[in-house]
Parts: sequence; C-alpha cells; structure tokens
Amino acid sequence: MAEIERLEFETALWGQGLNMVAGIDEVGRGCLFGDVVAAAVILPAGLVMEEVDDSKQISEKKRERLYDEIIEAAVAWSVARVEASVIDTINIRQASRRAMKLAVQGLGVAPEHLLIDAESIDLDIPQTAIVKGDALSQSIAAASIVAKVTRDRLCREVWDTLYPGYGLASHKGYSTKEHREALLSLGPTPMHRQSFLSNFFVQQQQLF
Repeated sequence: MAEIERLEFETALWGQGLNMVAGIDEVGRGCLFGDVVAAAVILPAGLVMEEVDDSKQISEKKRERLYDEIIEAAVAWSVARVEASVIDTINIRQASRRAMKLAVQGLGVAPEHLLIDAESIDLDIPQTAIVKGDALSQSIAAASIVAKVTRDRLCREVWDTLYPGYGLASHKGYSTKEHREALLSLGPTPMHRQSFLSNFFVQQQQLF
C-alpha cells in the first residue's frame, strides 16, 4: 500500500528510537517571481496520514485541508523564506538550502534526523537526502504541502495585491504564457528574479 511505502524511511528511524524525525522540502525553485519557501515538519512517531502525498499531485482544495490537518497533528513545524534578491546573489540552489536550514532552525525542538527532498543542509544533524522524497516520505510530503500552501497564499493574498496585472494569483510566479506576456508589457517587479529573467529577455529579443 502506498502509505506504507511513504513511511519506509520514518519507520526505520523510529525503530532506532528516533522519534523527532523532520521532513524538509521547498517550493518555488523554478519560479520567475518571489521567494523560495521551505518547510520543516515533525510528525508524531507512528502516525499514518494516508492522504498526505507530494503536494504537486494534490488539488489546491485538498492541499488546504491537509495543511490544517498537518499543522494540527505536528509535534513541530516551521516555514522559512529566502527572497528574490538573495536568490540572484547566491543562486537558487543555495537559496533553497538556506531556506531549508532556516526552517529547521525555526522548529523550536531539536530534530534527531532530517529527511530532505534530494538535498543536504549545512547543519550538524544526521540527515538523509531522498530523491523524489516528496513522493516517498510522508514527512517530506507533509513539508511540501505546508510550503506549497504557504507560498500559494502569499501569491494570492499578498503579492498579487502588491503587483496587480501579472496574474500571480493564478500562475504563482511560474513561467506561464500569461506571466511572460505581462513581463513584456509591464516589465519586471522588484520581486522578480533578475538572474532568471536575463535568459527570458534574450529569448524574446531573438524572436523579434
């Protein structure tokens, strides 16, 4: 059963007496606009949340419901953001890792092991990087949902109001046709990632 597969890593750690297992994931890595957002979630040892899966595989309505269930069940949870100007300075991978590190540091309890979606974090805590971790680990999937809902809410409720006309509430900062057309007509905002846009504008110039 799928939910058992998503507990393989956690079950092995719980069996070693490690109850404070944190899942960590980030969202917004491929966006042209806005912060990269990471979450860290520690769920109670032995808890099975059958519906928790990779946030990309779940509808927005279901993500919102699961977000509330995860927050309520979690021993500890934390979110952290790294803004576009920092992404431009240190690159998106390092910014994602920084956001993950900040999320772990914000937990308020000391995790005994980190399960991370295909990354390593510069912390002296035992950790396991899992490729496609958001599909293979319940803890990472829970973190992916918390991070995704947090970032989507920022797009809808904060950034779309701050920068109207770009369609941020619908495309969430990704490189859709609507977003690219808005960039050409309105130009970039201070929250656009300049390092991501340089190639975009070069491509546009080549088209005309």
